[in-house]
Amino acid sequence: MRLDIISAVPELLDSFFQNSIVKRAQEKGHVEVHIHNLHDYGIGKYKQIDDYPFGGGAGMVLMIDPIAQLIRKLQSERTYDEVIYTAPDGERFNQRTANTLSMTENLIIICGHYKGIDERLREIFVTKEISIGDYVLSGGELAASVISDAIIRLLPGVLGDETSALTDSFQDNLLAPPVYTRPSEWEGHKVPDVLLSGHDAKIQDWRHEQAIERTQQRRPDLLA
Repeated sequence: MRLDIISAVPELLDSFFQNSIVKRAQEKGHVEVHIHNLHDYGIGKYKQIDDYPFGGGAGMVLMIDPIAQLIRKLQSERTYDEVIYTAPDGERFNQRTANTLSMTENLIIICGHYKGIDERLREIFVTKEISIGDYVLSGGELAASVISDAIIRLLPGVLGDETSALTDSFQDNLLAPPVYTRPSEWEGHKVPDVLLSGHDAKIQDWRHEQAIERTQQRRPDLLA
């Protein structure tokens, strides 16, 4: 998979993609991540990328030309499955969307900034708009990192245990069950006996029951 991320503040993405699972995924060749500095495509001597909104009002808007130039350049080099824009009014990001995107080959993610991007970019180039929640961030870099992480960890070979991602919360519309590790007893608090039994079928039944119970208590909307 290849991810091309367009950002007005690319430095915000550097640390995330240079650590932990996403770093190892790149080193192993499971994913290519290319972060593009929008200022490199800015207009004029000062590489302008934003301007005042027509009609007045507070804030600035990312201009159409720099983003359009970069998208066209990328699209001339390969075919992209989706051009994603991170926006508060996009569809809510969830595990199902992450699963679907993990099966694609090439994605572009546009990080919003200021008051957003010129609406014509959304009409002409953007194929999917994603929100990670009902709140507003200073820029789309954090949202792009969240989306990328959720996708990359699903790619074959990225996680040490291939089945790990399949037992995560939301994969089957259930929250994950409780988990424990050593020691088996700590300050009088014991690990459930079934997890120490070595009886795989009973353990799986217990985990499924716990997942249903936890979902009923914390996210009954998922069961509905």
